[in-house]
Amino acid sequence: MKTLFHYNWQVRDDWFSWCEDVPEDELLKTRIGGVGGILKTLFHIVDVEYSWIRVLQGKTEFEEPFEAYSSLGKVRDLSKQLHAEVEPFVASWTPEMERKELTLQRPNGEWITYRHGEIMRHVIAHEIHHIGQLSVWAREIGREPITANLIRRGLFD
Repeated sequence: MKTLFHYNWQVRDDWFSWCEDVPEDELLKTRIGGVGGILKTLFHIVDVEYSWIRVLQGKTEFEEPFEAYSSLGKVRDLSKQLHAEVEPFVASWTPEMERKELTLQRPNGEWITYRHGEIMRHVIAHEIHHIGQLSVWAREIGREPITANLIRRGLFD
């Protein structure tokens, strides 16, 4: 699992670098699908990862609006800042944490129980899903997307 978090972080950083050569209006442009656009999607990825990790730590969710981070530099800086809290939690993951339960109340009032391992895998899959959307939008604006290859990223010894 740790390897896939590291994979996501590498790919995310690659996308931040990719965005440097894209006009800001393209990064902010409302698009079909996802959460509405390239920069909003990158913000959403960071937000969801950090919020779930905080919940697993017994802390409150991250609830900042995108409007407070509506530039590439701000979203990238936020990602780096929040990564400082997320990475140690991921690094400290143990098999015993897999089955630990978390019970949350949904907005409709229903209570639901998740296992920590399920949430961690959701966070991984969530980012991979949105990276796929970024790839489609990259092609729509005539740019080559970032490779999604896990191979050749130096993640395995």
